[in-house]
Amino acid sequence: MIELDIDASGHIATITLNRPPANAWSLDGLRQLKATVEKLNADTRVRAIIVTGQGPKFFSAGADLNVMAGGDKAVARDVAQRFGEAFATLQEARAVVIAAINGYAMGGGLECALSCDIRIAEQHAQMALPESSVGLLPAGCGTQTLPWLVGEGWAKRMILTNERVDAATALRIGLVEEVVDTGASLAKAQEMAQRVTTLSPEGVAYSKQLVHAARQGVPRHAALSMEREKFVDLFDSPNQREGVNAFLEKRKPQWT
Repeated sequence: MIELDIDASGHIATITLNRPPANAWSLDGLRQLKATVEKLNADTRVRAIIVTGQGPKFFSAGADLNVMAGGDKAVARDVAQRFGEAFATLQEARAVVIAAINGYAMGGGLECALSCDIRIAEQHAQMALPESSVGLLPAGCGTQTLPWLVGEGWAKRMILTNERVDAATALRIGLVEEVVDTGASLAKAQEMAQRVTTLSPEGVAYSKQLVHAARQGVPRHAALSMEREKFVDLFDSPNQREGVNAFLEKRKPQWT
C-alpha cells in the first residue's frame, strides 16, 4: 500500500503523508520514506523537499501502535530500526527539507518534523512526544534531536512529563521557525523552497553538512577546518564563478 504521495516536479519535491485517518506510520510507510529520500538524493535537480500531511487535522499521529500490541521484542527491534533509519535518512538528505506541519504532530509524527531542516506550523497545530504514556520511548531520533533544538529543559518537559505544546509555544522555544494561519503551511513552505532554488546548490549542501557537524559533536577546531576546506571545494564547480560574476554583472545566476 502506498502511504506517501510524491510530487517531484522541477527543483522542489513534496512528500505528503497519506494514511487516513491520522497519517500514522507503518513499517511499510517508513520503508517508503527512506527509499523516497534516497531516490531524491540521487536526483540532482531536486534542491528542496517539503514534507506535509494529508487533510486538515493531522501532520502525523505517530506510530501505528497495532504493530506493537503483542509485546514481541523482535517486532520492537524492527520498529526501532525502521524509525531510526527513515528519519536519519531524512535528516541527512542532500536537499533542504521543510516540514509544513498542518495539524497534530505526535510521537513519530513530531520526530519526522524534527528530522527536517526547517519547520513551519499552522496556528492550530499541536506537538508532543507522548511515547512514555503508552509504555514506549521516542526511537526515531527524538531524544537526540529535540534537545538540540529546544534545550534539555524543554526536551525533558515534553518527553518526561508528556507536555503537549501548541504552535505559539513551539515558536517561542525554537521547536518551529514560523507559525502561519490554518491551511497556509504548504504555501509558505513552497515559498521558502523556491528561495532555496535561487542559491548555489553546492553552497547550500556544504553549509548544511557543516551545521550538522556542530550537532554531531565535531570539535570546533576540526569543524572550522572543514568549513575552510568546503569553501575551497566550491571552486571545483562552475557555479562558484557563475555566482560571483552574476553578482558583479547585476544579474541572476544560472546554476548548473
